[in-house]
Amino acid sequence: MAALKSETLAPGMTVGLYGGTFDPPHAGHAHVARTALKRLGLDRVWWLATPGNPFKTHAPAPLDQRLDAIKALAPEPCQVASDLEARLGSNRTIEVIRHLQTRHPQVRFVWIMGADGLAQLHRWASWREIAHRVPICVVARPGPALKARLAPAARMMARDRVSDCAARALPSRKPGWTYLTEPLHPQASRQMRA
Repeated sequence: MAALKSETLAPGMTVGLYGGTFDPPHAGHAHVARTALKRLGLDRVWWLATPGNPFKTHAPAPLDQRLDAIKALAPEPCQVASDLEARLGSNRTIEVIRHLQTRHPQVRFVWIMGADGLAQLHRWASWREIAHRVPICVVARPGPALKARLAPAARMMARDRVSDCAARALPSRKPGWTYLTEPLHPQASRQMRA
């Protein structure tokens, strides 16, 4: 598979990497992407649809189907639906980040996730390296927000936290992370599949 034309990057850009299964992608996901785009002043958000999630017990819908749904949900040119993980043959965030930083050393990358991802971050392969390589933007999602903010990774990264009112500075911070509390969007993929 060839790289998508919209995936072209230029030196000096700031790009949010929003990884997930997106099965199916929904308005809650779009809320997270648009919140990060706006609050961090990003040039682009890449939706990195994973071919398979090691933390999920069910097989996701076909990747092409999920990518088409992302494009319909987030049609703006600054939002890109990407199959990069499939092209790399990996579903490990750290491998994607290493690849992108090696190929695009003059681009600033930020990892984007919902609060539910922060609650599990300590279970990810090489999560500490991820946190040292790229700043992390966490966007509040419905559910136990306190659980996410008190999760093992959040506690271990506490001294690197950037307040939400200073979030625009996050792309220049490594290590650094922020927790953005925008109005919550209630939609979740598991509810849609049910």
